[in-house]
Amino acid sequence: MGPQKKYLFCPFNACSTLLIDEEPEDTKQAQCPHCKGVFCAKCKVPWHTEFNCDMFQKLRDKGEDQQLEELAKNKNWRRCPSCKYYVERRDGCSYIKCRCGYAFCYNCGVRASLTSHTRHCPSCHK
Repeated sequence: MGPQKKYLFCPFNACSTLLIDEEPEDTKQAQCPHCKGVFCAKCKVPWHTEFNCDMFQKLRDKGEDQQLEELAKNKNWRRCPSCKYYVERRDGCSYIKCRCGYAFCYNCGVRASLTSHTRHCPSCHK
């Protein structure tokens, strides 16, 4: 009698196709032949581009909030002091205006004037 086949479901809710898990143990990235979604065959979730499997599994056990916090730390995102949404500064000066309208220094979080500001924050001198 040959080896027993292993099965898994496509992790995308809109698909959930039953798949035969015939990939070698070291293969992690797979593509569903039905929906073409790329997923991690080891973790059985949509492909996690920001974390390796070990880090993803540790963070998964801690919950989505911890995953988001770790991602924000890795990406150097900041939280708006007013609405708490994460924001990302790509270039320019240290002042940023959140979508909620609150303006602040990306480096230190101090509130910024909407009418005038200098290139460098007087509070953190950056």
